[in-house]
Amino acid sequence: MGRRRWRFWRRRRIRIVVNIKRWLKHLFMPPWRWRTAFPSATLTAIEQAISQSERKHRGELRFAVENSLPPMHVWRGRTPANRAQQVFADLRIWDTEENSGVLIYLLLADREVHIVADRGIARRVAQTEWDAIASSMQQAFQRGDFREGVQAGIECITKLLTAHFPADSLNPNELPDRPAVIKD
Repeated sequence: MGRRRWRFWRRRRIRIVVNIKRWLKHLFMPPWRWRTAFPSATLTAIEQAISQSERKHRGELRFAVENSLPPMHVWRGRTPANRAQQVFADLRIWDTEENSGVLIYLLLADREVHIVADRGIARRVAQTEWDAIASSMQQAFQRGDFREGVQAGIECITKLLTAHFPADSLNPNELPDRPAVIKD
């Protein structure tokens, strides 16, 4: 019994230390950090890539970058995946005719990418495919290649959407192509 209790407290102590480190990262993340990773030229290039992508399929793409979460959210255990779901809803990406919206969400403080697909696409594309794209984007971001990472991710998503939602004669642009920069 003593050994189990020791393991429990050791795991709990490790989890607390990790939470404190994450909290400090979010607390001290400079508010201008996103600008160094995504200057206006990069945001414009991403917008153009999304626009070109959406001509090839009936899906709707959005890219959102967030510098950090409010420290209280981090302290309470909010994960980047939870936040990506909330941003998906807040940006109304679910509000498309064919439920074909896709969000690429980047949380800079945690250096995590999450791709959230609406139910129309999620029925046809497995989550493992989205996770593989997000992982390759994360690797590019860790090297500092933000522009190339996003553009490569958009290219991969375009291939998936073109295969499952090819463009037809009527292909309205239902969501803005401009990347969303989420600030507190």
